[in-house]
Amino acid sequence: MPTLAPEHPGPRAAEPATEGRRSALEHVLVVAFMVIPLLAVAAAVPVAWGWGLGWTDVALFAVFYVVSGLGITVGFHRHFTHGSFKARRGLRVGLAVAGSLALQGSPISWVADHRRHHAFSDKEGDPHSPWLFGTGPGALAKGFWHSHMGWLLERDKTNARRFAPDLLADTAVRRVSDGFLWFALTSLLLPGLLGGLLTWSWAGALSGLFWAGLVRVALLHHVTWSINSVCHIWGDRPFAARDRSANVWWLALLSFGESWHNLHHADPTCARHGAEPGQVDVSARLIRIFESLGWAHSVRWPTARRLERLTRPEHAS
Repeated sequence: MPTLAPEHPGPRAAEPATEGRRSALEHVLVVAFMVIPLLAVAAAVPVAWGWGLGWTDVALFAVFYVVSGLGITVGFHRHFTHGSFKARRGLRVGLAVAGSLALQGSPISWVADHRRHHAFSDKEGDPHSPWLFGTGPGALAKGFWHSHMGWLLERDKTNARRFAPDLLADTAVRRVSDGFLWFALTSLLLPGLLGGLLTWSWAGALSGLFWAGLVRVALLHHVTWSINSVCHIWGDRPFAARDRSANVWWLALLSFGESWHNLHHADPTCARHGAEPGQVDVSARLIRIFESLGWAHSVRWPTARRLERLTRPEHAS
């Protein structure tokens, strides 16, 4: 399985990085998936104050956050984008579905965007670098907005034929991608259905939709977007990456280990991003479980020798 889209000379590397533009309907859906959850967050405090937040809401929120979040980190990112491990067919399809529940795009579009990011990281061509406008305070503020959310409003589409040919050739993943809208709707409506059944009330259904649907999606969106913005501006850089990726410890738990971003860019195919002592990486733990169950194999775990070679001299012990 390719770890990145082919950038060596060849027919695919010769193709443009982008192809066409989103249709009006696609653009409306992108904006809706961004704005509606944000409006729910704005309403969260008054809703919690006046209506309350029950344990059913908390449990549903946690379950859907973990499933959809790990679908992104373990599935879309470490497996599909970088080939950090190989998965049996059932797990592969399950990860594609779980990641789709995060409402961050289909597996193919997400992977194509992210491989494009790695191909041009923090340079011209990177779809969401915060450093594209300069290094001054104003330029960096503009860059932060662009890398965090603004890039999603641009209508140019990443060329999947160049950056995700392996997924286009995978029938199962292509079917999940084609059904993305249905998985997105399920991700919002299923928490409401479960909330209604567990409390046997319409109020429970609305509360489940609100907290475990909309608010959960918004929080996960911003955690994921923070890896693009925060983790390319501030933080520690102990490893020799070719860009400005950095480790941000306070995002590690919410991002399931993705915020140990400096090692990831120094060694993109590594299955564990938080490889130093004390660095919590829930995604790597889950991959280890999949490996022990025989569902995943050929896992690219970090080695002491490789970590030593990647460590910047000033950080070497």
